[in-house]
Amino acid sequence: MSRRNKAKKRTIYRDPIYNSKLISMLTVRILKDGKKLLAQRMIYESINIIENKTQQNGLEILEKAVRNTTPLVEVKARRIGGSTYQVPMEVRAYRGTNLALRWITKFAMQRTGKSMAIKLANELIDASNENGNAIRKREETHRMAEANKAFAHYRY
Repeated sequence: MSRRNKAKKRTIYRDPIYNSKLISMLTVRILKDGKKLLAQRMIYESINIIENKTQQNGLEILEKAVRNTTPLVEVKARRIGGSTYQVPMEVRAYRGTNLALRWITKFAMQRTGKSMAIKLANELIDASNENGNAIRKREETHRMAEANKAFAHYRY
């Protein structure tokens, strides 16, 4: 943690086509080597694939997928008296969406398939249907917090 003044929170600009902050946050997660246009093109293509597969609004599917994968609690390592405890903490809304987007992109990249747009679309569809690797990761996080509930009094 920095001993200097707190970092200023940057404003998130909405994306040009869908006018959504969520898509611009997802763009930053997919971004490689500063090629933002390429990342945006992948996301827009995956939204089109979702709309063709599910016959529903792609942006709504994306929002539902993020809502389903957002964790409510997580564990943080806390050092007390020479031993380290995994202390369950509630997740703030902004961090929750960041974790959800990070997990969705991570598991989309790990999928087998041709293009990133197809892999991202499949991961988003799975997450909106309450299955897939990102959902498994959220449930694993919740299980860890549940198992370490005894150390909840060490919260700060």
